Amino acid sequence: MARQLQSGRKGAAKGTATSAVIFVHGYGADGADLLGLADPLAPHLPQTAFFSPNAPERCTNNPMGFQWFPIPWLDGSSEEAARAGMAAAIDDLNGFVDQVLSDEGLAPEALALVGFSQGTMMSLHIAPRRAAPLAAVVGFSGRLLNPEALEAETISRPPVLLIHGDADEMVPVQSLPDAADALVKAGFETYAHVSKGVGHGIAPDGLSLALGFLRDKLPAQS
Repeated sequence: MARQLQSGRKGAAKGTATSAVIFVHGYGADGADLLGLADPLAPHLPQTAFFSPNAPERCTNNPMGFQWFPIPWLDGSSEEAARAGMAAAIDDLNGFVDQVLSDEGLAPEALALVGFSQGTMMSLHIAPRRAAPLAAVVGFSGRLLNPEALEAETISRPPVLLIHGDADEMVPVQSLPDAADALVKAGFETYAHVSKGVGHGIAPDGLSLALGFLRDKLPAQS
């Protein structure tokens, strides 16, 4: 059974949103870490509701933050624990997406996922395996896990924008072309951008591109 994720909400008032964005945070962070991105985005997406749930587990390396699943090379966990944690978190995040769609009265094509780092890994995993395509996926500073399985397991193909800093010290920038190649091979509409001189974070150029992508892929804003 999926665990219920806790999330803040910003943007369009309940009952008025015509689209939604769910931010999916990275390892050791929390939902508030990304929900602040709604502040610069909301004026340009006035009919969009923004959510950013806490991942389901307290982070092994940072008990003040959360993790979607353990990372063995960071926290000493086993590969088995990492696989089990991710499998459970997939159910949790899918359940949260379903809940937002139900609560806001939206169709899947009106909702986008915006992930960062481990949140990108989660977003790139669940979106292609959902029964109906979401509006879009934006992935910052992450990677595509198990790219060899993507083509065979793909059910729906939302458009994807990948953004990565070329000075990323946590997730190598090579992860971007690796993910893009697998996505293109599996038939996804795929876009990519490398932010020059940027480490493991979100820079203004990347956020601006993400905004343009979301405005293009979400239902029109009045």
